[in-house]
Amino acid sequence: MTGLGAVFRPQLPPERLRAVVELADASGLEELWLWEDCFREGGISAAAAALAWSERVRIGVGLLPVPLRNVAITAMEAATLYRLFPGRPILAVGHGVQDWMGQVGARAESPVTLLREHLDALRALLRGERLTTRGRYVELDDVGLDWPPAGPVEILAGAGGPRTLRLSGASADGTVLTASTAPDGVRRARQLIDEGRESTGRTEAHQVVVYLLTATGPGAAARLRAELAEEGLESVPDLGVAGDADAVAKAVQRLAEAGADTVVLQPTGDEPAPEAFVRFAAEEVRALVP
Repeated sequence: MTGLGAVFRPQLPPERLRAVVELADASGLEELWLWEDCFREGGISAAAAALAWSERVRIGVGLLPVPLRNVAITAMEAATLYRLFPGRPILAVGHGVQDWMGQVGARAESPVTLLREHLDALRALLRGERLTTRGRYVELDDVGLDWPPAGPVEILAGAGGPRTLRLSGASADGTVLTASTAPDGVRRARQLIDEGRESTGRTEAHQVVVYLLTATGPGAAARLRAELAEEGLESVPDLGVAGDADAVAKAVQRLAEAGADTVVLQPTGDEPAPEAFVRFAAEEVRALVP
């Protein structure tokens, strides 16, 4: 079965989160995803609150920008969430938006090298290893977690370019693709991820999560067109979907057939009814997606 989720976009103020989380939990939504967009809302703090306010829905953070975070802090915060809420957090790390990283003086000369070092160290720490390493960006001297996760956990990577997709296959447990990824892009991403997996001999399953820009209800088509135009993506074919549950479900299936394991419905930034959007995903679209 294709996994299905929805995004709580950080264009909404943090005080709106609780109502959306509680509705997601009660309606049967599988995954609710949060973003750590500069300079809006913190990913770990929002995820901790969302997990505490719910009982069953999985909470994803897609993604934590590694230039902003010492890997030891990432590991400590991740391990705390995994121990407090076993099986429910989903954490992804990535480059972050380079302009934003530059604004805070954290832009790396080699984002791919930084992400590789961060992923390798983070996954080792979360396995309970004690680590000494001196890389270009990540330096640790006899560092280990007192409270690592009780069992294996997965760390995903946000990826778009070929080098990062191969890196994700080699060094992450799954990949998050943005809403600018059409079905053909998912197929190509799968190929590049598999190249990375083969280069390191990895054979375990690798989850691919894809955001799908989605508009429904009054003015849906116009809202979708406006957001695609704002992002400079209006000429990309088969990107985003506007319409009823049947139209959205068919778009989800196209992404799944291209290689997505989970599709996360991303409302437009001006979505007028976030709670209704979550209910739409959980109750109407889910019923139509095999």
